[in-house]
Amino acid sequence: MAEGNRDNAFPHTATDAWSKNWLVPVLLLMLREWSSYGYELMEKMTAFGLAAMNPGTFYRTLRQMEKDGMVSSCWDTSENGPARRIYSITEAGEAYLKYWADSLDHYQKMMNTFFQMYTGTGRSEQEEEKQQS
Repeated sequence: MAEGNRDNAFPHTATDAWSKNWLVPVLLLMLREWSSYGYELMEKMTAFGLAAMNPGTFYRTLRQMEKDGMVSSCWDTSENGPARRIYSITEAGEAYLKYWADSLDHYQKMMNTFFQMYTGTGRSEQEEEKQQS
């Protein structure tokens, strides 16, 4: 591939690599820490590099998560102004979040091995386990 074409072959930024599937586990992770309303959750997504979130997609995802039983919501009328829907994680949401965390742990180990081999730094975990045995 010519040098000039290489930049065009991979035009995506780092945030483009984030699948929309990341939205669900990130929301569950935040809701595990605190119950919150949609707008606040959307603002806090920037900590995960998801700053340019389409509000329609975001709220449709929250509603689908509620239909799937991963979150529950109720109306908060305690403050002045319009009522706001407050979201909380459910037991099913906790289980889904654990599934994601376990999967990511496995994936992280694979990525570590890949980059160790790619950069030539250190041995893979498998080699270290063999030597310790």
